[in-house]
Amino acid sequence: MSGFLFVVPPFVGHVNPVIGVADELRRRGHPVAWAGDERLLARLLPPDAAIHPCDPAPLPPRPESLRGFAAMRFLWEQVLVPLAVTMAPGVARAVGSAHPDVLVVDQQAFAGAFVAEREGLPWATAATTSAEFTDPLAGLPAVRGWLAEQVARVRSALGVPGVTDPRFSPHLVIGFTSGVLAGEVGEPVRLVGPVRGARSGLVHFPWDWLDPLCPLVFVSLGTVSTGSRFLRGCVEAMRARPWLQAVVVDRGGELRGDVPPPNVLVREEVPQLALLERASLVVCHAGHNTVCESLAQGVPLVVAPIRDDQPIVADQVVAAGAGVRLRFNRATAVHIGEAVDTVLREPSYWAGAERVRESFQRAGGARAAADHLESLLSA
Repeated sequence: MSGFLFVVPPFVGHVNPVIGVADELRRRGHPVAWAGDERLLARLLPPDAAIHPCDPAPLPPRPESLRGFAAMRFLWEQVLVPLAVTMAPGVARAVGSAHPDVLVVDQQAFAGAFVAEREGLPWATAATTSAEFTDPLAGLPAVRGWLAEQVARVRSALGVPGVTDPRFSPHLVIGFTSGVLAGEVGEPVRLVGPVRGARSGLVHFPWDWLDPLCPLVFVSLGTVSTGSRFLRGCVEAMRARPWLQAVVVDRGGELRGDVPPPNVLVREEVPQLALLERASLVVCHAGHNTVCESLAQGVPLVVAPIRDDQPIVADQVVAAGAGVRLRFNRATAVHIGEAVDTVLREPSYWAGAERVRESFQRAGGARAAADHLESLLSA
């Protein structure tokens, strides 16, 4: 059978969405291999996964204060470009060892795209956010030119001439969303909805703490972002609403030492997908994965975007009628509480979330993604 090589960056949120796609391809009998950070992949993938280490360079933490172009510049110059250069040798070794017929390349793992071009292999983009589909830089030619310079810089470093944008395969781009949420897209983009793959590792959670008669508010800023002021605002908003329960994810331990009210549980790690099945509302940073995983359960949102693609995803949530938006830096406990009350009490937000959920189901998920990837074999 024909083989696939998944090339992923060392970011949990970029690996999880494609695990289910890889599982579906394996179920169909296709050999599947992975190229990326060995320790991260070993934690997220099944024990028998074929992992080819790429040894990415240590990445500097991005200052939380950066916003707008400053945040984009740091992301490209300090993270994405060095990541492409350091991953490329490992991706090349993986290609030589696994002999894949198709590469499935995360949108931020540029090394996969460049190695595929150099080796003459077809490759598909796995777009773990829909923000790029909207062409957010259409009115910013100077920023577009700067991005082109960054791509040329990587091409030069790797000795791969060409003009193709490594974020978009000319063969196939798979988006883990739907047109109802992200808007309509053109060729070669295929929207398959969010994919829920089996994730290894068990996270202990005190399930008996949850009251089935009490609405559950789930609060998370994702796997990378932090914000103690906002999280404390959420805790205080829930303190004033004892008729609600809230699980607050504090991955950085910023609230460690605080004493939350009895109706709030603060945890540094949680079984997010299982909790979303019980949630009545999600408060988050508008990260693409959290938004789509919530809406896949028909759960409306309060979104407070911080930077990067999050403002675009937040606008999509509002346009779909599936939630309300707050300003992350200015939202107080009062603002958060009022937004929570609005979404929980207004049926239109539940209806909007349900419309998106139904569109995700129609999109086809892992099976549709695998169908599209198999089409590259015949092509």
